[in-house]
Parts: sequence; C-alpha cells; structure tokens
Amino acid sequence: QVQLVESGGGLVQPGGSLRLSCAASGSTFRINTMGWYRQAPGKERELVAAITNSGSTSYGDSVKGRFTISRDNAKNTVYLQMNSLKPEDTAVYYCNFKDLSYGMDYWGKGTLVTVSS
Repeated sequence: QVQLVESGGGLVQPGGSLRLSCAASGSTFRINTMGWYRQAPGKERELVAAITNSGSTSYGDSVKGRFTISRDNAKNTVYLQMNSLKPEDTAVYYCNFKDLSYGMDYWGKGTLVTVSS
C-alpha cells in the first residue's frame, strides 16, 4: 500500500501564500498521478490540482492562475504552492495518489487550510 504524509497547512490572511507538501512512501507505482483535493463543509470534495509523472498538470477552475502544483519524482513528493489565497479557499486539503496501473486511490489524512483575517 501507499502512505501519504501531508504538511504545510495552517492559518493565513487573505492574499497570503502557503505551500503544501505530500510525501508518498510504500508501494509506489511508475504510472501514477498525484494531486490535491479539497473539501469544505457541506460541499463535495473537488479537484484542486493534479500532476502526472511526466509533469502534465490539471487545475480546478477556481484556482487557475493562483495555485501551482509540482512534483519531485525522486522523492515521491508533490507540492502545492498557493498564492493570492481567498477565504473561499478554506477547506481540508487531501493529498491523493492514483495508481493508474490498478485503478487504486490512496488518500492522506488531510491538512486544514484556513484563510481568514
């Protein structure tokens, strides 16, 4: 199995920045996608950003132009640089590892991001 450890969440003022990290360990697979999802109270879990082994990225419409996802394949680590944060970005952010070879999803425990003055 795959274990995911997230870090970097916290409280930030509107307009500020945070950088989230997620390190994957265990039985990682070459064909995979790593990314971030978020969930606010009363809302569906939504895609924030995802990145493939080759570096292809996808972003949710609400974060395009503000967030940047990247990964270090040697370290099996994915990063999410969040700039120009808004109160509506407040949510629990979950790291995701998608094994495309077997169709298995793995999830981190989540890290809370609160954007408030």
